[in-house]
Amino acid sequence: MPTHAQLDERARALHRLAAARVRAEPALFERVRANLARWQRDAAPQVQPYLREWKALADQGLPACLAMAEEDSPHAAALRQASPFAGVLSNAERLAFLKGWRARQGDAAR
Repeated sequence: MPTHAQLDERARALHRLAAARVRAEPALFERVRANLARWQRDAAPQVQPYLREWKALADQGLPACLAMAEEDSPHAAALRQASPFAGVLSNAERLAFLKGWRARQGDAAR
């Protein structure tokens, strides 16, 4: 079973992949904004502070939002728990990443 640190690193690596996809296709940033708008209406109260922070970053623009998505800090790791980047990667891209991650973790355990 992966440790919390490994799960945080997996989330960061997945966000690096999503950020690269958005950089290559900036129109995908609208999906991030749409997720935020929908989630701010529907999410539980305890998630709202994270969503407000993501919204503030998105309002600053693509570079600020992507920088936080990729940042290696405890605060960024906490924010990634309520990430608005859902749907930026296709299911196939996400599943391929997760399969590769599991394989690399298995190799590391040997």
